[in-house]
Amino acid sequence: MMIDNEDLKFNFGCASCGYKEEKRRIPVSRIINKLDELLSKNEMSEVTRLLDNWRREAAQTGDLSGELSIVNEQLGHFRKIQNREAGLESVDRSIELVKLLNIENEVSGATVLLNAATTLKAFGKAEKALPIYDKTYSVYSEKLDKNDARLGGFFNNKGLTLQDLCRFDEAKDCYKKALKIMKKVEGGLADCAVTYVNLAHLFEKSMDDSEEAINTSLEKAQRILDGDEIERNSYYAFVCSKCAPSFDYFGFFYYANELKERSKRIYERA
Repeated sequence: MMIDNEDLKFNFGCASCGYKEEKRRIPVSRIINKLDELLSKNEMSEVTRLLDNWRREAAQTGDLSGELSIVNEQLGHFRKIQNREAGLESVDRSIELVKLLNIENEVSGATVLLNAATTLKAFGKAEKALPIYDKTYSVYSEKLDKNDARLGGFFNNKGLTLQDLCRFDEAKDCYKKALKIMKKVEGGLADCAVTYVNLAHLFEKSMDDSEEAINTSLEKAQRILDGDEIERNSYYAFVCSKCAPSFDYFGFFYYANELKERSKRIYERA
């Protein structure tokens, strides 16, 4: 069900003449709450509709900040549902909005750029993504604590991009940095499992594909996913669904099906 718009407004105008114009803003916090509810139920078609409608509303009212919030959510959503055309369009618009809002050197802007770079990588444009990762890191390294979860996510995603470009040593270094950070972050275990799965693929692709190295990485991921310390929430369900194809690929068919079932049960309870 679509949520209703709110009459949230702010004023802008000419300070010297005292003229002010009232301008509507979309209710971002309410939209995100509704988005989280739909994601917890894995209702992807409703997510698409929700984001499309509110992006259109923000564009019509000239709410650039609100539009950026929606486009940023669309980046991740279009990756999940593998909508290449919409995903790449959202990349272009997100970069444009970051520049228009003059937040390229702010953490918020850098986070949007990271999301855009990750989307480029997901749709086969890893080379184009690299300079955007570099821009993100220049901001993150200056303004975030060295153990911030956002840095962990950065290293994991850049590692995947480098892996696609066959820069294996650099990718492995990124994964190690991601693990070092996420092991210290509250709620970071799920992301560690994903990184271990990424390492398994790296070992295979780099021809350092000893069965021992691959299996060790997958075993570490499994210990995390089966452990009592990890919270079994909707993000855990997403991670299970994300890791399952890799376990299936490497021949762990029973465990892959178990992860799919776990994910399904969590979404059904939501």
